[in-house]
Amino acid sequence: MFDFSIVTNWIHGTLTSVMPLGWAIVVECVLVGIGILAGYSLLAMAMIFMERKVCAAFQCRLGPVRVGPWGLLQLIADVFKMLIKEIIVIRYSDKFLYNLAPYLVILGSVLAFACIPINKGMEVLDFNVGVFFFLAVSSIGVVGILLAGWSSNNKYSLIGAMRSGAQMISYELSVGISILTMVVLTGTMQFSEIVANQADGWFIFKGHLPAWIAFIVYLIAGNAEVNRGPFDLPEAESELTAGYHTEYSGMHFGFFYLAEFMNLFIVASIAATIFLGGWMPLHIPGWGGFNHVMDYIPGFVWFFAKAFFIVWILMWIKWTFPRLRIDQILNLEWKYLVPIGLVNILLMAVCVVMGWHF
Repeated sequence: MFDFSIVTNWIHGTLTSVMPLGWAIVVECVLVGIGILAGYSLLAMAMIFMERKVCAAFQCRLGPVRVGPWGLLQLIADVFKMLIKEIIVIRYSDKFLYNLAPYLVILGSVLAFACIPINKGMEVLDFNVGVFFFLAVSSIGVVGILLAGWSSNNKYSLIGAMRSGAQMISYELSVGISILTMVVLTGTMQFSEIVANQADGWFIFKGHLPAWIAFIVYLIAGNAEVNRGPFDLPEAESELTAGYHTEYSGMHFGFFYLAEFMNLFIVASIAATIFLGGWMPLHIPGWGGFNHVMDYIPGFVWFFAKAFFIVWILMWIKWTFPRLRIDQILNLEWKYLVPIGLVNILLMAVCVVMGWHF
């Protein structure tokens, strides 16, 4: 398994050999920022293209096919259109909060994206409280959504923001409980250590029944956390026009659109990291030749394959089930998922204490 820390150490050594340490750190921070934004943008475009094609496949359509081969250039056309569209400022809105809200949503999404370990030695934010930091920064988006609905001076936006706030704050609890269940199993909150502990087997297999329960609860709660169907009530077009971003146009609307797809990828990436081994290859005990072949596949290939598989499952769910009512969404969380999650984390603790895991 290739360790990207070799590359980062070489870059650091090269920079420190030609400039003072302080300036080298500044240059490294700039390079990391550019890398995060570039990866964020490219993955968002890939997610949008995937969404259109998966949606079309489930509805027996073709999706975008006219602009470029397989409709690939349709994404470029949409991005260009979004960049040149006018940003309309609502006359009686709270202009400061109205303009601030999209940037808060993007900020939370980018910080959460920076926590994802893509390969060994390829982590931007990796420290011993990584899980806690991820749960904290991923909550910033809720503040942006609430500000967007409040500052727009539109009743549909306000209702959408209130729905979104209630839904996201509620389902954050189940997401956190599911992640903490696996933290109990692995004994660390550092993402790189969580992945390293899965070298001899993914937690979805090593953790027995509690791991499977946590995985299913996480997928349901994560889907609700990013406001995607059947939990897309905050953006219910048939009821609320477009929900909390009804009054946004141009690139401000593009920020909300971009953050929604990237949050979907982030949810899938954390699932791949915690439950499916992250960059670790598939190893089957006793199959030495098979395991040796699997080791030749680069870690980042394993990571993206797992993440996009989870994304495909979540898209499948969206285009299969009808939208739920707000009371059904909150009942599902507080009456079912939270009690199941609390019992499951206790069950995982018993399994770890008794040594019932692999």
